[in-house]
Amino acid sequence: MKVSQLMLFGIFFIGTSAVEAQEKTSLTLDVAIHLAWKNSNEVSLANTKVATKKYELQSTKNNQYPDLKVSGQYQRLAKASIDLKINKSATSQALPVVDQLMIGQVNASVPVFAGFKIQNSIKAYENLYQAQTATASQTKEEVAMKVVNHYADLYKAQKTLELLKENQKRAQQRATDFSDLEKNGIIPRNDLLKSQLQVSKIQLSIDEAAKNLNIVNFYIVTLLKLPAGTKLEIKESDFANFQMDNIPTNDEPALQNRKDLEAVRFQGKASQANIKIAKSAYYPSIAIIGGYTAIDLKNVITVQNAMNIGVGVSYDLSTIIKNGTTVKIAESKALEVQNSEAMLTDYIKLEVQNAIEDYDLALKQNDVYIQAVEQSSENYRIIKDKYDNGLSDTNDLLEADVEQLGSKINKALAKANIIQKYYELLSVTGQLSQSFNLSKI
Repeated sequence: MKVSQLMLFGIFFIGTSAVEAQEKTSLTLDVAIHLAWKNSNEVSLANTKVATKKYELQSTKNNQYPDLKVSGQYQRLAKASIDLKINKSATSQALPVVDQLMIGQVNASVPVFAGFKIQNSIKAYENLYQAQTATASQTKEEVAMKVVNHYADLYKAQKTLELLKENQKRAQQRATDFSDLEKNGIIPRNDLLKSQLQVSKIQLSIDEAAKNLNIVNFYIVTLLKLPAGTKLEIKESDFANFQMDNIPTNDEPALQNRKDLEAVRFQGKASQANIKIAKSAYYPSIAIIGGYTAIDLKNVITVQNAMNIGVGVSYDLSTIIKNGTTVKIAESKALEVQNSEAMLTDYIKLEVQNAIEDYDLALKQNDVYIQAVEQSSENYRIIKDKYDNGLSDTNDLLEADVEQLGSKINKALAKANIIQKYYELLSVTGQLSQSFNLSKI
């Protein structure tokens, strides 16, 4: 019976361990971004809009093909009264009974000239399709950057929580030691209370860090459409020895690669085509028309093989007066796009310069944080020796401990911050998606 209980306990322990092991899911940044591209609502919507523009382009191209219409009628006539005006005589026989009419028609129309409206409409929609495709690519860039930010924030929260827990152990041990010293009358009770207060402050910081970790984890899980309750873990190796290549130093790559700027440029081409479409109303429309008609009026007349072919011309004379406004509207919209392109170009230049400065600052901060860790560690060692020898008080010791903890956290987060700023620089220069065609980390 005891053996069975032990086996059951062992199975339960193994099962519990397996569940706990499954709670943490390691996910590289490369995999996370590709999951976002596959599952996020933003990318899905962008791709749907591209498909819509593609169908609109195909629909516009269909306008250059002939129109073919087939129609037919069958009618029952109730006691139709017939009065023939030809070949009528007093000796003529009684007129036949006419009680049905059948008509069949086939009509075809081939557009020949419409003031270049069809060709320019196709050009306009081709450029709008390209613009939407570029916008979808820009959406992928933005989603990728969102994942990078969440990924870096998750690592920062995870690392902060880890360092706080390490410091908490030391603070708790110090409080325990101080408690023994206070009982023996070696230190005043006030020093014990200060050490215990520090333990409480660290616990508050741990709770805050855990909250931040849970929030960022939820953001990523929701964005990637992972199962609810998934707990992600960022490995230290994902940030160690990270290589940053082809770091932009000016805005030239941005002006060449930014997909939002490319989209605006395609919209500009489409607006120029729309001007030509508006001007096409000044020209007549010409089409080749043809058809076939068959008529059967029962007992009276039958018409077969009535074929026709010719040229149709239409021209709206009112456009000479009215269409000028339409053209001006199209020209004004084209000017709007030009102004939008100029504004976006200036904004991109500002973004790039700001990203370059942020990246350089992150590098400088990292150097300072490395030195700060060495300085704060040495400072804590000196203060601790002085405290042990009665040359420093508890306030100095606790302050040195806090400074050492802060410097360690800053150093741990500095590497992640550099990588984050590096990807921001790639993003504003339109090169972020390219960097994830092959896995980097």
